[in-house]
Amino acid sequence: MAKDLPTKYDPNQVEEGRYQKWLDEGLFKPSGDQTAKPYSIVLPPPNVTGKLHLGHAWDTALQDMLVRYKRMEGYDTLWVPGMDHAGIATQAKVEARLREQGLTRYDLGRDKFIQQVWDWKDEYGKTIHKQWAKLGLSMDYSRERFTLDDGLSEAVKKVFVTLYEKGLIYRGEYIINWDPQARTALSDIEVIHEDDKGAFYHVKYPFTDGATFDGKDYIEIATTRPETMFGDVAVAVHPSDERYKNLVGKHVKVPLVDREIPIIADEYVDPEFGTGMVKITPAHDPNDFLVGNRHDLKRINTMNEDATMNENAGKYNGMDRFDARIAIVKDLQAGDWMLNIEPITHSVGHSERTGVQVEARLSTQWFVKMKPLADQALAHQKTDDKVSFWPARFEDTYEQWMENVHDWVISRQLWWGHRIPAWYNKQTGETYVGMEAPTDAENWEQDPDVLDTWFSSALWPFSTMGWPDESAPDFQRYFPTDALVTGYDIIFFWVSRMMFQSVEFTGHRPFKDVLMHGLMRDSQGRKMSKSLGNGIDPMDVIDQYGVDAMRWFLATGSTPGQDVRYDSTKLDSAWNFINKIWNASRYVIMNLGDMEAPKLPPKSEWNLADRWILNRLNQTTADVHRLFDKYEFGEVGRALYNFIWNDFCDWYIEMTKEVLSGNDEAAKQATQNVLGYVLDQTLKLMHPIMPFVTEALWQEMPHQGKSIMIADYPIVHDELADNQAQTDMSKLIELISAVRNIRAEANAPMSSAVDLLIKTNSADLKDLLINNEEFVARFCHPQELKIGADVVAPKLAMSAIITDAEVYMPLAELINLDDEIARLEKEVGSLQQEVNRSEKKLGNERFVKNAPVEVVEQERAKQVDWQQKLAAASSRLSAVKASREAK
Repeated sequence: MAKDLPTKYDPNQVEEGRYQKWLDEGLFKPSGDQTAKPYSIVLPPPNVTGKLHLGHAWDTALQDMLVRYKRMEGYDTLWVPGMDHAGIATQAKVEARLREQGLTRYDLGRDKFIQQVWDWKDEYGKTIHKQWAKLGLSMDYSRERFTLDDGLSEAVKKVFVTLYEKGLIYRGEYIINWDPQARTALSDIEVIHEDDKGAFYHVKYPFTDGATFDGKDYIEIATTRPETMFGDVAVAVHPSDERYKNLVGKHVKVPLVDREIPIIADEYVDPEFGTGMVKITPAHDPNDFLVGNRHDLKRINTMNEDATMNENAGKYNGMDRFDARIAIVKDLQAGDWMLNIEPITHSVGHSERTGVQVEARLSTQWFVKMKPLADQALAHQKTDDKVSFWPARFEDTYEQWMENVHDWVISRQLWWGHRIPAWYNKQTGETYVGMEAPTDAENWEQDPDVLDTWFSSALWPFSTMGWPDESAPDFQRYFPTDALVTGYDIIFFWVSRMMFQSVEFTGHRPFKDVLMHGLMRDSQGRKMSKSLGNGIDPMDVIDQYGVDAMRWFLATGSTPGQDVRYDSTKLDSAWNFINKIWNASRYVIMNLGDMEAPKLPPKSEWNLADRWILNRLNQTTADVHRLFDKYEFGEVGRALYNFIWNDFCDWYIEMTKEVLSGNDEAAKQATQNVLGYVLDQTLKLMHPIMPFVTEALWQEMPHQGKSIMIADYPIVHDELADNQAQTDMSKLIELISAVRNIRAEANAPMSSAVDLLIKTNSADLKDLLINNEEFVARFCHPQELKIGADVVAPKLAMSAIITDAEVYMPLAELINLDDEIARLEKEVGSLQQEVNRSEKKLGNERFVKNAPVEVVEQERAKQVDWQQKLAAASSRLSAVKASREAK
């Protein structure tokens, strides 16, 4: 019991073995109660590329809080864990490991390479499992999924085949983003644009038919990528550009290549940019590709898959693209083709995964036709089945992207992932798309590409529930899911794709709510990254502070949609708060006696402190429910912190010591039960955020239950509401605080008894203080206590003004009249400001007319109180000044 509890919170001791016990007892699984309302969340699957970072810890802590909260509320909760195969990211990691051994995937071959990746997945999957356990995540591991599971693979094939048959998936030649290191296509949102140093190379393109322009036998073309010149097939001008109207139809020669190209007119050209003339390279630029289509121009690809130059680049064949650029520039200069080199800094696309500069490459790929799917998803957002975004502003972000979405390139030139379910006939070239291979498989060759990772993760909310088997029990009961918790940075990557795929294939939203949180940043506000070396390992944080302290920091450190800055001082504060809870709980448990379980005594046995703390518990419970349901976790934490630290620990526990040290056994028993009840409810309120320490402390209490995790979450009880107790206790606290402040100013320790005189014309206040004289005595330690309207203010006394009363403490030998006058003048000034503020507010006709009646009445009551206090303080100031003059 409590006598065995250490006097200091030790997270290692508290957490040891507890997670495994929860697992062994099956507490993370759904309750199985079919009469209970279901509540489900699917974990955003982490990539099997490495360890979880602090952002994962934040994301999963918020989900765990929701699941634990709903589980205790009586919902039949399901939280599905899982991991993502993360095609390009994982393959890049394994290929990097192979490079250290002097090998490539081609040395191994497809099958052996894929086995290497599976080995990687098993290795890092185990690490992630350990981290989930350390974070305390209450997921149902019996339902864990992986995006390459057989069931999920069936779902992927079903979606691909269905969209293909509807004409929403097609194969075509197009300019795509190409990662030359991973040798795969990338979608637009897998490209990160960064500022790189480069140059505009101003090059002569000579006329071939004797034409001239501006007295010269050439035109000037500026390019940032001279290595693509060998793919030039035209020069374009704007059709309305009068400067070049006579040049349309003329021909120029591509420098270093004996090839003529025409000058054409196209609306794409911006006549205000540069010279107003641009070279058209359809195989190396997406806009040029469209221009080429409109003018039926040839497409000349000048690069290989690894971004080396190919045979179309002439003597530069086989050179790396950047080496070729250097060589080409030298040759242009040597041949008098180069007019000028203008250094610039420009935005260049880089692969999100490998970091290399992306190439725009002409390639045959598989695409999803997005407009019909996007329109359908946007229309669904106007129905009652819409997804609610928290914060709501992110719905605008989603809609803007969906309204302007491009077709999605879904094929990837990788080996790790879902193989595209398409086969090509070796003799006829016919394409077959289906769930299974053609029956005469020897005549067909399967497409070697795999699908974009996001294609499978877009199905995650329903594929994890058993879809495409719509009769699957989990799909029937738990889909659509209730909440998705994720960062705002993947609205485009993932959230939008889950939404349009779910609407298309299930007819429903994938989740009711999507809670968007921000990014984890360092103390300077910088995004955590390997390059900056400012990343924080959550496992290190747990080792130092304990998981509950870290979860408290993560839960309360931000409002929805906002970033969090890592701050070790806040973790120190979190640990101190838990230590406060620990010691308060230790005191309570030590004083519970041998009761079976705390049970509230009849109301007639409650003293003022009991009535007040139960009312405050009730108010806090109402606030926590309201705020939890709005995902305002920071405000949940603030409400709990204020109640636990200020109300429960600093006031109520201290007040119980007076009763528990007395001789009234009935009062003792009543206080023990109220103490135990409040602690029990408080630990339950805190459990979703701090699961380990609350379980440990709850298990030390007398109770009837297996685990706090499946205990009933506190609810609001109307019979505990007591506004009068709130008012009375506020007055008592105001008096005690005033006396403490006087003693502190006069350096009069609480152990020294001094006279306490309270002048009041309020019979209610007098009765309140007399009826609670034991609390006044304990906290104010008066030698003599006088309360009444007839109290005369001593000439030399420290004083304070409280609601309906003036407080005096004769401390003649300790009083410096000049200091007391200065203090009173400051108090009068402060009170005058409050009076002025209140008068201005009540003098505002818009406030009086539009504010709720109760708010206006509260302000009027405050005004009267401030005016009375101002009058009393002014009077006291005059009296003290008179005493100084008489002295």
